[in-house]
Amino acid sequence: MKQRKYLITAATGKTGVHTIQQLLKGGHAVRAMVHSEDERSEALRQAGAEIIVGDLLEHDDVQRALDGISAAYLCYPVRPGFIQATAYFADAAQRAGLDVVVSMSQISARNDSESHAARDHWIAERVLDWSGVPAVHLRPTLFSEWLTFPWVRDLLVKEGKIAMPLANGRHAPIGAEDQARLIAAILTQPAAHVGKTYPLYGPVEFSQKELAEELSRILDRHIVYEPATLDEYRELLGTYQLPEFLIQHFLAIAVDYQNGIFAGVNNIIADVTGQPPQTVEQFVKNNIEAFKS
Repeated sequence: MKQRKYLITAATGKTGVHTIQQLLKGGHAVRAMVHSEDERSEALRQAGAEIIVGDLLEHDDVQRALDGISAAYLCYPVRPGFIQATAYFADAAQRAGLDVVVSMSQISARNDSESHAARDHWIAERVLDWSGVPAVHLRPTLFSEWLTFPWVRDLLVKEGKIAMPLANGRHAPIGAEDQARLIAAILTQPAAHVGKTYPLYGPVEFSQKELAEELSRILDRHIVYEPATLDEYRELLGTYQLPEFLIQHFLAIAVDYQNGIFAGVNNIIADVTGQPPQTVEQFVKNNIEAFKS
């Protein structure tokens, strides 16, 4: 029997790296799709992954990447082009006869979202569904890694505060590593999951005030939540020279957060993988260098 092989896109990204590690640990054959060769792709090659350089916005690259593949993980950054990339991917996946495409969407994906990126994710989900390719859509709340993004981390570490326009909204931070375990599990045993959409959450839900208190306890320093206005948040994001598409998305999801779109908890990761997702405390301690000044 021919060995199954799995394609992981965004292979050097937050979920991609961990998914590849999970699959390789399980003895599976993995092809990692990257934009260019660098030390990160070399590390994946040394770990045992096959490396393929390509662009999801190039149809020929996508067909080449999916040749000989059994199942694939589709992940696209928050930038324009996801609908086109998904259409190319769906066509190539159908040609290759994949038994599942696991697609990384987001909790705020819906047809009336104010975020251009979130609406693109919703339409991309529909493209996969219409294509007839067996698919599973993942809709995570905010990643735990959000805390390490420069526009969050810098204020947290340097000034001891969380300053975002999130009002009294809540979410249960979910780590990329835990999502990767779920992705690997679905890729290798897709039958029970095809056709489903999974919202993904961490184990404990926090308001921003509660999160600041939890971080204060973990890091043994005083951290507070100081709500910002949307205009102040836009100004902050602009200082990091983020593209307008990304800034528009962050502002729109801040409003969604205020309105409860990111709230919730469930047991999907624990039920499917047999291991609960890590807590905020575990995440911070596992990534403690990111929280040092």
